[in-house]
Amino acid sequence: MKAMAIVRLGPIQEDRHPLEPADRPVPVPGPGEILVRVAACGVCHTELDEIEGRTPPPRLPVIPGHQVVGRVAGAGQGAAAFKEGNRVGVGWIHSACGHCSLCLSGRENLCRDFRATGRDADGGYAEYMTMPAAFALPIADGLTDLEAAPLLCAGAVGWRALRLANLADGQALGLTGFGASNHLVLMAARFRWPSLRIHVFARSPEERAFARELGAAWAGDTGEAPPEPLDAIIDTTPVWTPVLAALRALAPGGRLVVNAIRKEETDKDVWRTLDYASHLWLEKSVQSVANVTRNDIAEFLTLAAEAGLRPEIETYPLERANEALCDLKARRIRGAKVLKI
Repeated sequence: MKAMAIVRLGPIQEDRHPLEPADRPVPVPGPGEILVRVAACGVCHTELDEIEGRTPPPRLPVIPGHQVVGRVAGAGQGAAAFKEGNRVGVGWIHSACGHCSLCLSGRENLCRDFRATGRDADGGYAEYMTMPAAFALPIADGLTDLEAAPLLCAGAVGWRALRLANLADGQALGLTGFGASNHLVLMAARFRWPSLRIHVFARSPEERAFARELGAAWAGDTGEAPPEPLDAIIDTTPVWTPVLAALRALAPGGRLVVNAIRKEETDKDVWRTLDYASHLWLEKSVQSVANVTRNDIAEFLTLAAEAGLRPEIETYPLERANEALCDLKARRIRGAKVLKI
């Protein structure tokens, strides 16, 4: 089978391709696993974090990709949940132990034995992959493979962030950064809370215009002050400067939800300017988002179906995965990027 694999770690640059083509045997599903023939795989910023060493794979080479839509092509012993030909989705959560206190309380995303698809196990930048059947999800009709792929991480982790933001209809929500996740958050939030006023902070004029197209009440640059204090802000940027700007923009009692698996170190000195009175006082709070659960993915797939939600996508063939990653690194973004396998 054809695949694109991470073979070394380091900065992503236009003239340095982070992935190398690989020709591998089709994997054989083990007990409890299914074999998935991949149709589409979303391209996520977490792949940049893996390649650049912020959340490195435990072994190399590894096939990245954790927003996978495909069809069941085989099954190992004891994997009876799906039949051959069923369409399934695979997200960031590859597996968890299932018996610790965190798993038993619905927080499998925090399990000590959490394993990530495309980092701890080979993912979807390939024609085939294997997956524990218990952690794959059915994909209903109504969405194409390419449309469904970004819902499995960008959408699901955005939905988790929305729930952690603890919003009520009629409040004001801020979105810092406007890529694959937050453009889905905006659409989902407008459906779930029709009177929510959504304010978008983005560096590029194109991203701000896109946000207005999707119904944002206001869109400005990252450092601009919004027209009103915000009850919650969801940050999806890879750096620290927007976090401080977001804290300043929160209303008393406001919540900042940081939806990033890691932050780059390029601007970490910005924390020297932290001012307690303007950034944290009046019971402002900061909440991180860690991974996703199967329930996050299932809930968002249901919401997307109810809302008729269709992500904005840009497609690339598998062999152009390096181009997709370089475009993502350079923030040449409108919606989500998806590999057509």
